[in-house]
Amino acid sequence: MIQQKVIPSSSNLVSTPFAQKLDLSLTKQKITLLQINLGKRCNLTCTHCHVEASPKRTEELSPEVCNQLIELIEKFPQIQVVDLTGGATEMLYGFKPIVEAARAQGKQVIVRSNLAIYYEKGFSDIPEYCAKYQLRIIASLPCYLADNVDKMRGKGVYNASIKALQWLNHLGYGQNPNLILDFVYNPPIPISNNFTLTPNQASLEQDYRSFLNENFNISFNNLFVITNLPIGRTKFSLEHQQLYKPYLHFLESNFNLSTVEHLMCRNQLSIDYQGNVYDCDFNQMENLPAKNRNGEIITIAKLLKAGTLDLIDQVETASYCYGCTAGCGSSCGGALVSEEI
Repeated sequence: MIQQKVIPSSSNLVSTPFAQKLDLSLTKQKITLLQINLGKRCNLTCTHCHVEASPKRTEELSPEVCNQLIELIEKFPQIQVVDLTGGATEMLYGFKPIVEAARAQGKQVIVRSNLAIYYEKGFSDIPEYCAKYQLRIIASLPCYLADNVDKMRGKGVYNASIKALQWLNHLGYGQNPNLILDFVYNPPIPISNNFTLTPNQASLEQDYRSFLNENFNISFNNLFVITNLPIGRTKFSLEHQQLYKPYLHFLESNFNLSTVEHLMCRNQLSIDYQGNVYDCDFNQMENLPAKNRNGEIITIAKLLKAGTLDLIDQVETASYCYGCTAGCGSSCGGALVSEEI
């Protein structure tokens, strides 16, 4: 079993650069996944949001970048999955055109949803739309208990989420093999130096399944456990409590080399609403762009001009990469390795 190592609180703790932890450089593999952040506009303001999305944000995709993304999807058969995120994914410009272009090419499309968007004016068609195009929904449900969800996401969000999940179940999600419904668990942001790793994914999934079925007759496919990386609002909260460096050091002390070969940054491109390319969504939020072997920053336009998605030799890394490699690891698809290692 993975043992969690406890680190004393100290503002003087400095983590070893992530790249120095690796036996070899973190090389890029053939690109098969395109993750697109459509923008930062959202109907919610969640306390843990690394995107820092909110109703006050206005950033979103432009028609020009939308057209470039569609061209990218249509041009490269090696793209197997198009993963759409935000902000509130479904309310951002380009959502439906990109969905329809990707599905026309036979790509799997993931939509990362906060569920509460279904009850905003103008978006009540989204559940049926997702079912029509057989989109895989990965829904944010940071806990199966109401109090914890509302503390992180806003009063009333839990009840809206439950109603949305029942709606999706009625359409066949979580039951029809073509309508996949997954959940994402995020732990609370640390408020002391008594840090812990995320819970065992398989065990927590059973807790979710039992509670939601018994209380609401809700079914789903998978639960993904994701570590809160120290960026965005999580970083601000940690810094406010003078826990940022201790938390980084805690993550480093739980570094697990066996997670590295499974990191999703290795076979994906993350693209922002302006058409810039990154190795992952976290690098995107920290403005750490992907570069080609000549050190040039990559954009969608450069990918299209080059006629290849595979311009990157090495993944750009930073100290927060310890969050993806601590314990069982963490990715947009949950834990990276089994707890038994």
